[in-house]
Amino acid sequence: MTGATEKNAIPLWTGPMPGTAKQPGEERHEGEFISSVRHPVLLPQPAPAQTANGTAVIVVPGGAYNFLSIVKEGYEVADWLNSLGVSAFILKYRLKEYGQPAPLHDLLQALRLLRHRAPEFNIHPARIGVLGFSAGGHLAACACTHFAEKVYASPDPALGKTHARPDFAALIYPVISVHAPYVHAGSRGAMLGENPPQEMLDYYSNELHVQADTPPTFLAHGGDDKSVPAENSILYYKALRKAGVPAELHLYQHAPHGAGLRPVDGPATDWPKRCEEWLRFNGLIK
Repeated sequence: MTGATEKNAIPLWTGPMPGTAKQPGEERHEGEFISSVRHPVLLPQPAPAQTANGTAVIVVPGGAYNFLSIVKEGYEVADWLNSLGVSAFILKYRLKEYGQPAPLHDLLQALRLLRHRAPEFNIHPARIGVLGFSAGGHLAACACTHFAEKVYASPDPALGKTHARPDFAALIYPVISVHAPYVHAGSRGAMLGENPPQEMLDYYSNELHVQADTPPTFLAHGGDDKSVPAENSILYYKALRKAGVPAELHLYQHAPHGAGLRPVDGPATDWPKRCEEWLRFNGLIK
């Protein structure tokens, strides 16, 4: 872990914050995890000046909307992105205490904020992507499919006029659908509560909302994932192809859920290399 710390955190909301906490509580930091997020922020980790290429990625850690795996799917990922010349911004977003749409509000606000302040961060406003893991992959996919909808009234008029579309996305063992039989029940319950109405299930099942302007996407998933079935990535990939969106899917025979960038048995250890190649092929890194 290097540059991203709480000390240089960028608040997402300086005015009224949309959403009301359902279960008040204090934010907790326990080992590699953060829970009960009260004040959503971006934790910036810019690429070194001598290698920075202007591309930026908002890193969205997973944790079933119950907690954030802030080390394995946050700080370690930011270090890797920096090694590619990419500036990383780890998203610390609201969780089950608020439920959806608060996490989506946080990510859309983060995208607007980075794009609006791109010169300040030495990044290109048309090269801002999202990289999400597990439930963070679901949230990243929500931003890719619902970016054009007016889901909240921005307290900042300038930000409100800035678009929130990610320019590209990488989704790693993502939750995509909240419909049976492939739903991750823990994530669905945390973000939508018990017995959500059908319209809410449809809204947050991202494979149903892919359009031609959904961003180009890289996906990686384990065929033997015991937590989030690989069908989540397959459904999203098929929807991307149908809509004519450039996409790449790596479906590994073996890849345990939640490994992040850490080594596993077999070829899945190399998914970061495959993602690097995809970024380079699409002109996002040199």
